[in-house]
Amino acid sequence: MRDQLQELLEQRVLQIVSMPRSPLHECPDIELKKQSLGKRSAEIVKAKAAGRIKHKLEEQENATVLYDVHFQYLIRQKGLFYMEEEVEKRRAEFYKGVLIKDEKLKKPAENLKEALPALSDETGDQDRKGFVYDRLKAVQYAERWWNDYNPAYKKFEVDCTNYISQCLHFGGAPMRGYPNRSNGWWMQNNNWSYSWSVANALRLHIPGSKYGLRGKVVASADKLKLGDVVCYDFQGDGRFDHTTIVTGHDADGMPLVNAHTYNSRMRYWAYEDSTAYTPNIKYKFLTITDDQND
Repeated sequence: MRDQLQELLEQRVLQIVSMPRSPLHECPDIELKKQSLGKRSAEIVKAKAAGRIKHKLEEQENATVLYDVHFQYLIRQKGLFYMEEEVEKRRAEFYKGVLIKDEKLKKPAENLKEALPALSDETGDQDRKGFVYDRLKAVQYAERWWNDYNPAYKKFEVDCTNYISQCLHFGGAPMRGYPNRSNGWWMQNNNWSYSWSVANALRLHIPGSKYGLRGKVVASADKLKLGDVVCYDFQGDGRFDHTTIVTGHDADGMPLVNAHTYNSRMRYWAYEDSTAYTPNIKYKFLTITDDQND
């Protein structure tokens, strides 16, 4: 089984860098990524893929393997080189020891009960201490933990917004509002606010907050700076379900982002190469403000 999965990864690496490949192993997601890069006059010049089996279940002649694949892409765009990375969670099925199916696992859905909470900007302790947002520290944290989980915080199955909140907090944004889950932005005593962990709640909190963690909506992605936030409504139904943080810019000055759930770093902000992407996608571009830059 391991040898067959290794061969599959090798074929995908060949496909990524446009070398000859077996049609049997062709991956549509890779072609989508290459098309997305081509629109930006960018290309993958070198790639690596490393697999790690997480779980194996064998039952008579059938076997199911859950595994992660860590992809690294060296991208060239108009003379600029940068490294994009992502981790895919995949499932492979075998019959009599022969690989018969391999697929990317779908992203789990957020808890709908927490998707549209009633938010308040009031706080019981009236903690109005100001802060200065250290964008470099926020990015450093995003880079350190993009493919790992800080044991000081709870890990969520849908972890994208929890990860972004940690980045913002490390950048200096103060928690406030505990213990009311619909109030402020916080994680404390194994509990947390909706805005800390739910994408739709964070995108409402940041531009609605008057002190502490706060920000404003800007018109386009090119206005974002390091440490700013992009929110995604993949279906265009008004409920935002993903959050990323800006950790770099490409040769055109457009944001590159880090994210959790499907862990990735230095990914192009638009997510056009994502299986979650739809033509109805909507974005919110949030730039963080503080007591020096209101």
